[in-house]
Amino acid sequence: MRLATIETVPTRQHAGPGPVAPDVPEPSLAERARTLALLGLIGSLSTHSQKFPGFPFGSMMPYTADDLGRPIFFISSMAMHTQNLRQDPHASLLIVQPDVTGDPLGAARLTLLGDVTEVPAAEVRELYLSRYENAKFWQDYTDFAYYRLQVAAVYFIGGFGVMGWISSEDYGSAQPDPLARAAPGIIRHMNNDHADALRLIARRFAGEAPDEATITAVDRLGFHLRLKSGDRIHGRRVAFSREVKDPEDARAVFVEMVRQAKSTEAV
Repeated sequence: MRLATIETVPTRQHAGPGPVAPDVPEPSLAERARTLALLGLIGSLSTHSQKFPGFPFGSMMPYTADDLGRPIFFISSMAMHTQNLRQDPHASLLIVQPDVTGDPLGAARLTLLGDVTEVPAAEVRELYLSRYENAKFWQDYTDFAYYRLQVAAVYFIGGFGVMGWISSEDYGSAQPDPLARAAPGIIRHMNNDHADALRLIARRFAGEAPDEATITAVDRLGFHLRLKSGDRIHGRRVAFSREVKDPEDARAVFVEMVRQAKSTEAV
């Protein structure tokens, strides 16, 4: 299935988290979408209602994503959403950033559109069970089967001011960020144990002199800082001195950047 022409240029509106200098690299929307699809556990599946034609029918839906970012479901033929899909396979899956704190509208979310059709169990069973081990108890029930959403288009919102359509080709060829699973631990460690170092980094690499600096997001190319100076709160993105490949590499780069920041302070 293919949808009509999709605008793939990201649109920026509203008040963003703060200025991003043109030379500060960021992951593409497609990479960020693939990362969220990897991290998510449960989405909201919308199908076309048979009972009430013209109305969408929403269902809570556990899923796992395959190596192309396509969601895999394990569902019963007795479920209303499955009956809807057999009548009309067009559907969408909304995935919201897990463990959101603060304003939910500032969190990332992702909508995947496409056809949902049955897929041979042998292709996806191992992948699905690696995430939902309890599903093994339903494997022999004849009314359960595996389904896959073949992504036709993607809409991603990364928070205030970051949003846009992504083509299925760009989405499928992108890779999740290598720090995706480790990011919460990195953020927690830096904010709890290295508050002074983050203020130094803000001065050296962002040209700011904040009273407080905390990391709100991190990826292979850099990180976002939340800066507080008096009553002013704003955000800045800081690039890593080099692209990182894994959490240990990120730790080494943070150490390098703090060392550079301290040497500048000493001058």
